[in-house]
Amino acid sequence: MNKINNYDELKKFHELFSNKIKNTSCRILICAGTGCQAGGSAKIAERFNELTGNDENISVEFAPEAAGHPIGVRKTGCHGFCEMGPLVRIEPQGILYTKVKPEDCDEIFEKTIKNGEIVQRLLYKMDGREYVKQEEIPFYAGQTRVVLKNCGHIDAEHIEEAIANGAYQALAQALFKMTPDEVIKQILDSNLRGRGGGGFPAGRKWQQVAGQPEKIRYIVCNGDEGDPGAFMDCSVMEGDPHRMIEGMIIAAYAVGAQEGYIYVRAEYPLAVKRLNLAIQQATEYGLLGENILGSGFNFKLNINRGAGAFVCGEGSALTASIEGKRGMPRVKPPRTVEQGLFAKPTVLNNVETYANVPMIILAGSQWFRSIGTENSPGTKTFSLTGAVRNTGLIEVPFGITPREIIFKIGGGLRDGAKFKAVQIGGPSGGCLTEKQLDEPLDFDSVKKLGVIVGSGGLVVMDESTCMVEVARFFMEFTHRESCGKCVPCREGTLRMLEILERIVAGQGEMEDIERLRTLADLIIHTALCGLGKSAPLPVVSTLNSFLDEYIEHIQDKKCRAHVCQKLKQYIIEPTKCKSCSKCARGCPVQAISGAPKVPYVINQDKCIKCGACIEACPFKAIYVA
Repeated sequence: MNKINNYDELKKFHELFSNKIKNTSCRILICAGTGCQAGGSAKIAERFNELTGNDENISVEFAPEAAGHPIGVRKTGCHGFCEMGPLVRIEPQGILYTKVKPEDCDEIFEKTIKNGEIVQRLLYKMDGREYVKQEEIPFYAGQTRVVLKNCGHIDAEHIEEAIANGAYQALAQALFKMTPDEVIKQILDSNLRGRGGGGFPAGRKWQQVAGQPEKIRYIVCNGDEGDPGAFMDCSVMEGDPHRMIEGMIIAAYAVGAQEGYIYVRAEYPLAVKRLNLAIQQATEYGLLGENILGSGFNFKLNINRGAGAFVCGEGSALTASIEGKRGMPRVKPPRTVEQGLFAKPTVLNNVETYANVPMIILAGSQWFRSIGTENSPGTKTFSLTGAVRNTGLIEVPFGITPREIIFKIGGGLRDGAKFKAVQIGGPSGGCLTEKQLDEPLDFDSVKKLGVIVGSGGLVVMDESTCMVEVARFFMEFTHRESCGKCVPCREGTLRMLEILERIVAGQGEMEDIERLRTLADLIIHTALCGLGKSAPLPVVSTLNSFLDEYIEHIQDKKCRAHVCQKLKQYIIEPTKCKSCSKCARGCPVQAISGAPKVPYVINQDKCIKCGACIEACPFKAIYVA
């Protein structure tokens, strides 16, 4: 492996590697993100390597001979369309095959690779139409991919493919054509706001760190991503780690830092593996470490694995964890930009924020501001999950509406279900209802609706969802993840959880609604850190939008979604009951009685809501009310 010593050599390597890819007449790109690997994509890659005679350990040889044609087999990061995985993309045609199995590889090889034919049964189909090209599928067509541009298109474990696609060009431009102040000004002018949830302008952080009298400074990347259902940062680290690393090096150059840390949650082993590989390869090529690109600038990068604590997504708790201390927030000021890691000035941004930096340096701040909205420029990645038809990882411009995401990109709800709400921002966020589906999604607009963008989780819910139970679920999560340092969060979330548990158990009182609001207000205004302050938001938003469900749980002892176990009522429909007694014989508490030719009945006082009667009834005569 040759070390790249200057800007001109980087250009030559870029041309060399990109030409090798261009000269490959066919590339088979197999999704090897965490989701598709769980679905067996490793075996798919193994079979394609056997069919093409490829050696997956060769990092630069893109043209092994197979059937007289040069074919490249590559394991990529997440393609995003997780609902349809494992995914296989065939280039240059742009064909996307979905739900591929190892036994499909031979047919794809014989028909598509050798003869240019389409394997129809593996194409994505929606509403009677089938899609051959990936970019035509509504899930992809509705996106604007900037951060995720390379994810699914390059082999993340080989730096040559990243360089071929422009990696480290922005770093070279910053090092050789810009001063540190000019780099900071470019980021300031772009109005890049932190994608980790707070939306604080990244350029202001950099400017504040650069202005500190202390000359030892650090760059830290938050890759902890603890929100349930969120996997945006994970996919970037797995699919295009060099983009994020390049952004961190540029930040280091801008503020005069010589060491950085990537804090990755321990539940992301594949991301850790690929980050380690990326750091090793970048160092060997002279793009990281000592005398980067012969510029005289030095920057060392380390990886720290988090212990799975949600609170370590908060800046001061995260830096404490890196230092080997218990991850707990501290009182501010001083802030992280003044005294962060090891009490030194620290730039702390998340994965997606750093991944935006190289493109801003190359294309300019005005290009970046041409996407999104005035106060929230650029794009945002979201993990789209729940009751929607097309789940996965998406990237869209700020200002898009929830309706466009859910019903165009997401394809609407499954099985024709009716939309009820979408949870945004994870445990620190809140719910948007049908009335808010046409509101723009950006940092400032959603605040007016009482929710936050957060890290970017979108959980779509239909009418089978109980909103009181949703509030209880998120409150249980935030209470369990509380570090316990401050009383409002430690005790306040527990009191709110206890009230919610009483309500879903049918023991609630009307006074509980006001108690919840009072406790939420107290926590929001007095908790120590941002995570504590936002903990009550799911409860507040459900109280505001679904108050009738709370009242129904309390007064009528009824859950309209039939989710809350203790509020279920099992009823035998007399006209369907055949008096076979199977339900009575299967009841563990003898709550069902009847006689021959007389419909059976369930004693609600004795019923323990186990559902054994429904399973036992062969005539579907029992339903949940």
